[in-house]
Amino acid sequence: MEKATSNLEATAQRIRASFAAEDAAREKALRMGREVIRHSANSIRAIHRGEFDSARESLASARQLVEEAKASVADHLEMKHAGFIHDAQKEYAEGSITLALVLNNPLPTPEELGVAYPAYLHGLAEAVGEMRRHLLDVLRKNDTGGCEELLSYMDDIYGVLVTMDFPDALTFGLRRATDVLRSILEKTRGDLTIAMRQQDLEERLDRLKA
Repeated sequence: MEKATSNLEATAQRIRASFAAEDAAREKALRMGREVIRHSANSIRAIHRGEFDSARESLASARQLVEEAKASVADHLEMKHAGFIHDAQKEYAEGSITLALVLNNPLPTPEELGVAYPAYLHGLAEAVGEMRRHLLDVLRKNDTGGCEELLSYMDDIYGVLVTMDFPDALTFGLRRATDVLRSILEKTRGDLTIAMRQQDLEERLDRLKA
């Protein structure tokens, strides 16, 4: 009589092979994800320096790696929405959205970027923080021109994100990111209001001196 466990080793071999393939795909995607984040961070630094061609190059490199990471886990459905995939796509989306906003270009869609919806929405939320930094850089140059428009972009993004009232399991905790965004928006509005009043006061004083 055949032992009850006679087929156990064959089953174990299949399981080990499956785990080995999944682990290799995960390690490959992790490496690519780290590179996506690095290129995306470089793009944002370049944007704030006004080096837009350099930013585009970094984003192009990030895009290629995003696609390769997606392909590496295509046969492992449980990893398609893993946290490290989400984080890489989010950072790439943030850089792409920030570049579009600074240059007053149409926002890229998630389909154009090749990223999942939650990653795109988080990229939008984090781009607002970068817009605050950009707006403050403009104010430090005593130039309020265009700042109201930048603030309106931030308002528009918040207005959309606050409507995404779905479970965290679907949105990767977007509600918390939106709460942070609201605080950033309020502080930025206050900073801009003070700067504009100061500029108006200085202009009135200059007219009185003339």
